[in-house]
Amino acid sequence: MTGPLVSDTRRGAPISIGRVSKTFGHDTDRPFLALKEVSVEIDAGEFVSVVGPSGCGKSTLMLMVAGLLKRTRGDIVVGGARVTKPITDVGIAFQDHLLLEFRTALANVTLHADIRKLPRKAIDARARELFAQLRLTQAMDKYPRQLSGGMRQRVSLIRTLVHDPPLILMDEPFGALDALTRLQVRTDLEALWLRRRPTVLFITHSVEEAVGLSDRILVMGPSPGEVVDEIRIDLPRPRPIVLGDVRQFSAYVDRIHRQFERLGVLHGIDAPAPASH
Repeated sequence: MTGPLVSDTRRGAPISIGRVSKTFGHDTDRPFLALKEVSVEIDAGEFVSVVGPSGCGKSTLMLMVAGLLKRTRGDIVVGGARVTKPITDVGIAFQDHLLLEFRTALANVTLHADIRKLPRKAIDARARELFAQLRLTQAMDKYPRQLSGGMRQRVSLIRTLVHDPPLILMDEPFGALDALTRLQVRTDLEALWLRRRPTVLFITHSVEEAVGLSDRILVMGPSPGEVVDEIRIDLPRPRPIVLGDVRQFSAYVDRIHRQFERLGVLHGIDAPAPASH
């Protein structure tokens, strides 16, 4: 990749989540408490991942930060402004790449210029720069059906970043990729983040992925979701693509797995009963 590897300037928007709860069907006979009293402060330019079992409210939390889902109680402030409606200065990526099949990869990315009424020439130049940084220049004029899963997901990543938002929200963006492709896309994401330093809230089921990317990890317990641990990841950046040999990496992963075991999310194999004679 070209350009400076690490930016000293944190360009992101801080996030303040204060005692936020979410109840679904609160006006019915069987309300469901999905999130309970979640309070988190995320600094500008910080990369924060949220891990937890399925159904613990990770995605619900992200959608409320985006203003796409109303909270039941509590406050969320992004960049100094209280979230009361969908926020616009944000990049959002989901597990599905959501590329339009009738547009080329480049045209999918530059669609931002039309939707957001941004300068077309500037967006086109930024898009081409990102394609080059991700070694995808040859894919710009191809259609999604002509690209591999990993290439489609990297095009989706470019689309998320092309308008240079101060906040990136990502919900299992690598979930559909094979293990080797996930490693490469994870490394690409870290490299792009280091250049601009937006704030990132990253939802994932992969503990290893969270440790590999994050400044800090929020560990959530089973429903109703609440933060049971916050772990600051003290590993140098950029991080190696293979992290298994880094001693501290294994310690962080083990700490999170022990939390899940304590919460009953993970269960070991019971020792067989001794044979009777």
